[in-house]
Amino acid sequence: MKNNDAAVESSATKEKELLEQLKKDAENSGYHINPDEEFVMMLMEGLVANTARYGYAACPCRLAAGDRDADLDIICPCYYRDPDLDDHGACYCALYVSDKILNGENEARSIPERRPPLEERLAAEKNSRGSEPVSGQAAVSQLSYPVWRCKVCGYLCARNEPPASCPVCKATKDRFERFI
Repeated sequence: MKNNDAAVESSATKEKELLEQLKKDAENSGYHINPDEEFVMMLMEGLVANTARYGYAACPCRLAAGDRDADLDIICPCYYRDPDLDDHGACYCALYVSDKILNGENEARSIPERRPPLEERLAAEKNSRGSEPVSGQAAVSQLSYPVWRCKVCGYLCARNEPPASCPVCKATKDRFERFI
């Protein structure tokens, strides 16, 4: 019984540590974490469980495939966070919220799923990785370096390879696409 109690305590510690890190990252990047602490702790429980299960923090409100490449778009923070915040005031799982929700002016509500079906995601990913620039403009073809875009926050950088992690949102290298 003591081993089980220790595991529960360890999991709760991981959840609290994850929440503190997410709060810090959110505040440093201009985002807000949902003020409903009980609700957010349930999300932390799911993120910690998914990290243990898959090796990455897949959104706890979506069904993960268990394949990092297939799930890149739903690793927290997901690719859909910013458009969901813009359109609905909260991301799909309501971990990230707008100023109005943070200040109690609005409530986080259920929002439609923005994630495309698997076939569409795989086709889009194949087209965005390492593809040649779409533009035929001479100036674009004369760039010294390719331009990489973070698919989470939109950060752009010009270099041979994307950075190991996004300096804005901390997304990993594999969450960048070649932009130009």
